[in-house]
Amino acid sequence: MADIVVATDIQVYFSSSGRLFSSRQVKAVDGVSIAIAESETLALVGESGCGKTTLGRSLLRLVELTGGEVEFSGESVNRMNRRELRGFRRNAQAIFQDPYSSMSPYMTVREIVEEPLKIHGIDGSVDEVLKRVNLEPTGQISAKYPHNLSGGQRQRVSVARALTLSPKFIVADEPVSMVDASNRVEILSLLRELQSDRGIAFLYITHDIASARHFSDRIAVMYLGVVVETGESELLVENPNHPYTKGLLAAVPEPRASNRTRLRETIAGELPNAADVPTGCPFHPRCPSAIPGRCDTIRPEPVTLKDGREISCHLFTERN
Repeated sequence: MADIVVATDIQVYFSSSGRLFSSRQVKAVDGVSIAIAESETLALVGESGCGKTTLGRSLLRLVELTGGEVEFSGESVNRMNRRELRGFRRNAQAIFQDPYSSMSPYMTVREIVEEPLKIHGIDGSVDEVLKRVNLEPTGQISAKYPHNLSGGQRQRVSVARALTLSPKFIVADEPVSMVDASNRVEILSLLRELQSDRGIAFLYITHDIASARHFSDRIAVMYLGVVVETGESELLVENPNHPYTKGLLAAVPEPRASNRTRLRETIAGELPNAADVPTGCPFHPRCPSAIPGRCDTIRPEPVTLKDGREISCHLFTERN
């Protein structure tokens, strides 16, 4: 399958001032390169504040790049003029994390889902889209306001709005984080079904590695603005290589009675300030396997392993 989205050396820096950051640059995304093929789901996982949402927004040009380039179907998104960007918006949509704040409380469900059609001046059936995401009876649902809906219904409206224009690529920013477990499985299964029917490519942003394993084809692990490991979902979860990936997976609870008395291993320390990124490998202050004089001074270059995974770690740079 051909790559529909290619991001090369993406950098997104924000200037900040005041006592908190002392007028330094916040490196939200710092040299990330990823590719997503047609009908593929790439999951992006990592701790809060590592830059996942900023990376997703940069692919849609909702935030401007400091450096690097994003290509969509072979065309540079960075260099698109207003007319070209309008065409791009029809093919690239977003499902936002918070279904409460991402919808106007003054618009009905019909108006919310119909709005993209009006903006782009195209015909489409709101009822058909609502049926597709299992929001029935459509007549009753479409007349309601967001505050009349449950959390699961609101999230389905967000999905419906993203699907209205039949996009080729969707950035799904934690689309099930605000719903309960039963709705979570149902919504992810719905997205999988829609992907199969329409060939949609997804960037699935999540904290939940279990759902990433279920929903995605590949997983990219992000830490402090950089991607440290990328590989097939099943392989990466079953056999993690990067020390940070191992730490994330070690923190996933397992439903076993013996775990009540077992002290779980956790990653030492906390995520550093993005305005003061450590030299060398960003993870080295918390890494149990850090090599003194190397990990703290030299940033590791990504290497490809025999199983196809890509990893940025001096332990594997030395080995290769």
